[in-house]
Amino acid sequence: QVQLVESGGGLVQAGKSLRLSCRASGRTFSASVMGWFRQAPGKERELVAAISWSGGTTVFVDSVKGRFTISRDNAKNMVYLQMNRLKPEDTAVYYCALQARNYYNADRPFDYWGQGTQVTVSS
Repeated sequence: QVQLVESGGGLVQAGKSLRLSCRASGRTFSASVMGWFRQAPGKERELVAAISWSGGTTVFVDSVKGRFTISRDNAKNMVYLQMNRLKPEDTAVYYCALQARNYYNADRPFDYWGQGTQVTVSS
């Protein structure tokens, strides 16, 4: 079983930065894809970023390219989302998720989810 716990959310002004962290338990972390999703009120959940098991491959939604980075530390069972130049439209609940495969497959669901952390960006 895998448990994911996010931290680092909060209220921030537009243009500032936040770093989200996700701690994973379980032996499959280092062999799995990790992703960050977000869901804003009244909107569908969307994938923000994903990273392969080794960290060598990343994907981002177009709206965050050049502003967000995703990284992982397999020795610590941690994955991070560095969010720079935040915009009010980045306001959402952000979720950490694990896809039990080495490389991200958009046609496959993510298998485990955290509880989410709120990010609010004021204008």
